Amino acid sequence: MAEVVFYEKAGCAGNARQKALLVAAGHQLVVRDLRDQFWSNVRLLEFLGDLPVTQWFNPVAPAIKAGTIVPYRLDERSALALLRHNPLLIRRPLLQVGEERRVGFDVAAIDAWIGLRELPAGDLEACQRNRGAVRTFHVQTAGGAAYPCRFDEPPADASRCRP
Repeated sequence: MAEVVFYEKAGCAGNARQKALLVAAGHQLVVRDLRDQFWSNVRLLEFLGDLPVTQWFNPVAPAIKAGTIVPYRLDERSALALLRHNPLLIRRPLLQVGEERRVGFDVAAIDAWIGLRELPAGDLEACQRNRGAVRTFHVQTAGGAAYPCRFDEPPADASRCRP
């Protein structure tokens, strides 16, 4: 199988799932945190290739979600400057096998490129936070005791919790 250089955001649950699929398919991973790398325009373009600028960006990056950065309004030069200075804006993962480089984790494209054993449905680039989890706050009473207050739907706000 292939040796895959996998550039990730360390601790990202989505990247962890992607790495697990690659390992399950027998690939060897060389994992690197993209925040620890030097990114030049040339190096970024080796991964981004012929993709449109809008597909270079991580759509769940806070600045993208908030509308502070609007990728479709950027030219190539401005986009590269933003990505160089804030690597968390880069769509993840960045992958390299030999001299070939890619961005993102499209399951069908990865399978056709290097092979996967399992082809899960759904968007493997989406944030993998567990949105259905029960959130628990511990609220302190005036007497100093604490009690748990659980919410299973938004908004999970401790101010709504009463003893």
